Amino acid sequence: MTIEGGLYHDSQYDRSRPVGGYWEAHGGPDPAGLAPLAGDVAAEVAIVGGGYTGLSAAYHLAREHGIQAVVLEAGRIGWGASGRNGGFCGPGGTKLGYATMASRWGIQEARRFFDAQLSGGRLVRSLAADERFDLEIAGEGEHYVAHRPGRWHELENYKGTVQRLFGERWELWRKAEMEERLLRSPEAHGCLVVPHYFGFNPMRYVRGLAAATSARGARLHPETPVTAWQHADGKHRLVTPGGVVTAGRVLFATNGYTPEGLDPMLAGRLLPALSSIIVTRPLTAAERTAQGWTRPALVADTRRLLFYIRLLADGRLLFGSRGGLDASLAAFAARRAWMERRLGEVFPAWRGVPIDYAWWGLVCLARDLLPHLGWLDEGKTVLGAWAYHGGGTGFGTMFGRAAAARLAGRTPDPPLPEFVLTPPPHFPAPGLRLMALRTAYLGYGIKDEWL
Repeated sequence: MTIEGGLYHDSQYDRSRPVGGYWEAHGGPDPAGLAPLAGDVAAEVAIVGGGYTGLSAAYHLAREHGIQAVVLEAGRIGWGASGRNGGFCGPGGTKLGYATMASRWGIQEARRFFDAQLSGGRLVRSLAADERFDLEIAGEGEHYVAHRPGRWHELENYKGTVQRLFGERWELWRKAEMEERLLRSPEAHGCLVVPHYFGFNPMRYVRGLAAATSARGARLHPETPVTAWQHADGKHRLVTPGGVVTAGRVLFATNGYTPEGLDPMLAGRLLPALSSIIVTRPLTAAERTAQGWTRPALVADTRRLLFYIRLLADGRLLFGSRGGLDASLAAFAARRAWMERRLGEVFPAWRGVPIDYAWWGLVCLARDLLPHLGWLDEGKTVLGAWAYHGGGTGFGTMFGRAAAARLAGRTPDPPLPEFVLTPPPHFPAPGLRLMALRTAYLGYGIKDEWL
């Protein structure tokens, strides 16, 4: 096993390779004044991972607790999932249903989780407003589409659950209403409108947050991988190619790129999974009208291996999918070809439209399908914030603020349910995680296409 973890092909962890994504090309300049670590430094808190969670933690440590953290990011700012996701911000973070949460831990804890989810989206907006950077918001609300007629009952059940537990009243659109108000597709049979989502430019957000965090006094070091970690007597030495950071407390905010080989404390807790995106050239007004989709909007479907789709402000279509187990470059070429074919089947009017950008990366799953913000050691000096299940834009930002509170010895606000304030449970056979994922994918694929 490599320091990185090595569940996938080495190219997935090669930070010298550009991502090649749309956001990379349209995300504005890199934050100014940041450089790799050069020399040894001491800090009260060291943060490994410079994505949404790590940056939010460093920002809030400085702003709310007067602690100047050191952030170590192995790649450039935005190289990981924070700069390559689909730009959906809303109540994500878990694959466990609200009804299951309420059954296991009670309605109050389920409501506490839902409130925390909503606070994440509000926090993203407020950070951008406070620090005056543009999120390039395009599209309000997520349209959760039944990809087969038989999946309509899932939308009804979901609507009923959030109304019963949280008092939410979400709209259901039958197929005809959806075609009149949103889009047409042979794989769209009505939708549930989830009002708490918005679309944004994830690279502009992570770069803006990095600049704001640096301006608050935190030290950010991109292109600074941690190659060794020594801990004893409550002190931590994080070794990098350019120097050593010594800190009293450490936050790991590395999600799907967690370096499992760095220490047994990190190993076997997480399951990275591939997610892929293609983006078309700008569609003409006539092309958009031909498919009945003419305004920026967010769509996800009821597949277990879901498609997530956005019509962007410049008229491009972003088409994303979960799945795949081979992360080699050859496999990516095959995956791209499959996605181009499926795009044409979901939206026949756009079959054959040229693709300008294609990329993929790792989302992060936990065995219990929950996000986790938990201490990894008895002395409470090592904190982990992980496992957003493909929905970490708002939730990861909120978790970063909560991590800052825990690192400062305070209670997170808003309060989080106890079931997330623990480390992720270990997988019983970590070496077989991809085999287990393969089995799950086979089952999901059958259900998605036939049930």
